[in-house]
Amino acid sequence: MSLTVVANRVPIRQSDDGDWVPSVGGLTTALLPVLRQRGGAWIGMGEDPALPERQPFPADDPDFTVRRVPLSQDELDGYYYGMANRVLWPVSHYMIQHFEPNPSFMETYRSVNRRFAEAVLDEVDRSDEQIWLQDYHLMLAPKWIREARPDVTLGHFWHIPWPAMEVFRILPWARELLRGMLACDLVGVHVQEYVDNFLESARVLLGADIDGQTVHYNGHTTRVEAHPIGIEVDRFKQMADSDEVRTKAKQLRKRLGTEHIVIGIDRLDYTKGVLSRLEAFERFLENNPAYHGTVSFYQIATPSRTKVDTYQQLKREVDEVVGRINGQFARDNWVPVNYRYRTYTQFELCAFYRAADVALITPLRDGMNVVTQEFITANQNGVLILSELTGAAYLLPEAIQVNPYDRDGLAASIRTALEMNPDERTTRLNALKSTVEGLDVQRWARGFLDALHA
Repeated sequence: MSLTVVANRVPIRQSDDGDWVPSVGGLTTALLPVLRQRGGAWIGMGEDPALPERQPFPADDPDFTVRRVPLSQDELDGYYYGMANRVLWPVSHYMIQHFEPNPSFMETYRSVNRRFAEAVLDEVDRSDEQIWLQDYHLMLAPKWIREARPDVTLGHFWHIPWPAMEVFRILPWARELLRGMLACDLVGVHVQEYVDNFLESARVLLGADIDGQTVHYNGHTTRVEAHPIGIEVDRFKQMADSDEVRTKAKQLRKRLGTEHIVIGIDRLDYTKGVLSRLEAFERFLENNPAYHGTVSFYQIATPSRTKVDTYQQLKREVDEVVGRINGQFARDNWVPVNYRYRTYTQFELCAFYRAADVALITPLRDGMNVVTQEFITANQNGVLILSELTGAAYLLPEAIQVNPYDRDGLAASIRTALEMNPDERTTRLNALKSTVEGLDVQRWARGFLDALHA
């Protein structure tokens, strides 16, 4: 049984020497081995018109086909920067203040999803084919695939939070988008809360019949299940235990010169809570003068969606808060906030994970947040402070869980983490490691595909 993966991005990139190699990322890591074994295709958008639409990979002995759906700049602006990033992303994360319901975005989104569906139909020629669509970029494509090929098996995995029905229905096109998803045989989300939200959306907005976790609508049956995603655990373990990462971690601690290191690692996105986290660290310094000079906060913010106005505004606000904190509290050789607005490799991030005493992972709303799992895997004796508004919080109760909107509570949790006794640190971290090992990304892929087959 072959597999067709449909995602926003293709899984290969061109290296500096011109060779085509797999991209870095959890989805690529999870699914390329399956495609190599079973054959099939990976369909994603094509941003460079110079690249071929169909590309066998690897070139010398192909295992599968990479199929690109070429998009113009206008299509990218409406489908990706518009509908995906300014409509579906903020609504799914409860950030309604960033919601821009522009009808032209939806018009382009429909057109691009139809083109993805046509590309799938070009590649699929067998009735036993499994088609696995990924994420909020492709909510409508299943409908057109199903209409043309009622015999194929369709799955969809939603990689971000599925919001409560009362929030999802804010979308002017909520019912149309749901109908697209319900053409699938299996819809996967991260945790049971998202399953329940999806089911309620189908029941209330479409009048669908709900039987347990199964939706009966318009003559079709869709199963909705929780399949929490993980990371490539063994690879992160090997990186964290390498001599180079150990050395870099020691060098980082020596360079900062403080007894305690607190880290935050995020894309610079308004959902990640970077601004409120910095303000909470400021409150911690105000309330705990004894810690001045002994704690360094290292915040890494990876540039993200830099063409979107709200992200540009967020960067300006973060820059201002970092300057304010350092201007008020810095002294002699101590800089309380070390802020880096740049991209790091996963290998480089491992050194930060290993060096840290505390990780502040406090999104205002998020799904599984793989940074959480990377820290748990790489760290040896640290404490995780985790937002209770993430899907990950359901699976990681040993973290210190906080409401990211509670500045005083978050400031207090930093002190709690720093003063936690070593035995409790070890007990909590070992339990977290055990959970993360069970969430390994390849196990996630096998579990979803097994459920889709069933």
